[in-house]
Amino acid sequence: MAAAEAQGNNAFDVLVCDIRMPEMNGMTLLEQVVLTYADLPVIMLTAHGTVDLAVQALKKGAFDFLSKPYEREEILTVVQKALGQRQHARSRVRAGNIDGFVTSLIGQSSAMDQIHQMIEKVADTPSTVLITGESGTGKEVVAKALHEGSSRKNKPFISINCGAIPENLLESELFGYDKGAFTGAVGAKPGRFELAHEGTLFLDEIGDMPIELQVKLLRVLQNASFERVGGIKTIDVNVRLIASTNKDLSQAIEEGAFREDLFYRLNVVPMHLPPLRDRPEDIDELVSHFISIYNERLQKTVQKASLAVLEMLKVYPWPGNIRELENAIERTLLFAEGAVLQPGDLPPDFVAKMSKEDENAHQMVTQVQAAVQEGLEKDASMKDIVRQATVEIEKDLIARALEETTGNVTQAAKRLKISRKSLQLKMKEMGLRDKGEVDANLTSETKKGQNEAETD
Repeated sequence: MAAAEAQGNNAFDVLVCDIRMPEMNGMTLLEQVVLTYADLPVIMLTAHGTVDLAVQALKKGAFDFLSKPYEREEILTVVQKALGQRQHARSRVRAGNIDGFVTSLIGQSSAMDQIHQMIEKVADTPSTVLITGESGTGKEVVAKALHEGSSRKNKPFISINCGAIPENLLESELFGYDKGAFTGAVGAKPGRFELAHEGTLFLDEIGDMPIELQVKLLRVLQNASFERVGGIKTIDVNVRLIASTNKDLSQAIEEGAFREDLFYRLNVVPMHLPPLRDRPEDIDELVSHFISIYNERLQKTVQKASLAVLEMLKVYPWPGNIRELENAIERTLLFAEGAVLQPGDLPPDFVAKMSKEDENAHQMVTQVQAAVQEGLEKDASMKDIVRQATVEIEKDLIARALEETTGNVTQAAKRLKISRKSLQLKMKEMGLRDKGEVDANLTSETKKGQNEAETD
């Protein structure tokens, strides 16, 4: 009870917790901490270490599991790993929480539709899946979706980032170790393969796995069995393997950094996640979802993003993909005061970065800044300044859509996702000419000239 109260009053980075304690056992405390402080790593300790207990703790959200007795160096190493994960999770803007998992599968674009269809087809199969894509595209999300859609969903989902663990520790993390395997191994510890028995093992960033360890992984995939580090007993496992990478494994094979035979073992079902810049049509839905999330978290009442904001977000290339978009929306809502997000609500440093990345975005930013400056000089109200800035951006977007469609109003309206009538009204208000009307006038003038020439 004291630990639960202390966490409520202080900001801790890691929680080390025994299984057996007075008043409240460690599993109960773990459940409370995971529910209230989802990003706090919890390390469980027990003198009664069994694989079943370790699986139970990890399923409930524990970061790691140590059996007593343990060496000081061993627990320090685990704590350092936990601190590293917490720092990494913070930099990824809550990418590990359940909201992130749901969010990354949002989208009605053809690219996301293909991903949804593939998940439905291969989820409940034993086949190995290799997920590729840039950082932030939701590879772990898809891995969890595959697990949840399978008959293994009530069994463990165990993940490990192959690039976040030092080479000399990765083997023992994957396969476990027996007592005396190395200095500090005062007891046996199961590895991730063992913990994932009958469930799913997700090897994130498999492209960072050392070449020496790839040999042992290949043997496990072939034989469904392995030995712990320092052990002689063969352990049989039933594990569905899912791997991911943001690297080009074909190039890594050519460079001798990745085994070709392991690649073929992993690449049974390849799934490529498209970057956000290739599916801008999903941004509207993603933004709406993030607004809903951060309205609740930040106690805001924002209803939606304006057309101008959405168009600005669609022209930005999003090198950080969905994670970067989520970060931008959270920061925007943090300072927004109106019910509808306007260009002026976007974070200044994000707008500056956006203007450097995209010429069209730079033009929009310049127009917004000019409209704001003009409004300030005229001592206009904030509402009038925002309205004028929005008008300038809408005018630019319409002009650009007309240019890209060679003046075809119907196609331009489709591109802007507004009705043809609405576009024509806006064009009239802004003094933009309808190419059809211009052509009709030119045709009329031409005919008039021809008639006059014939009369002469």
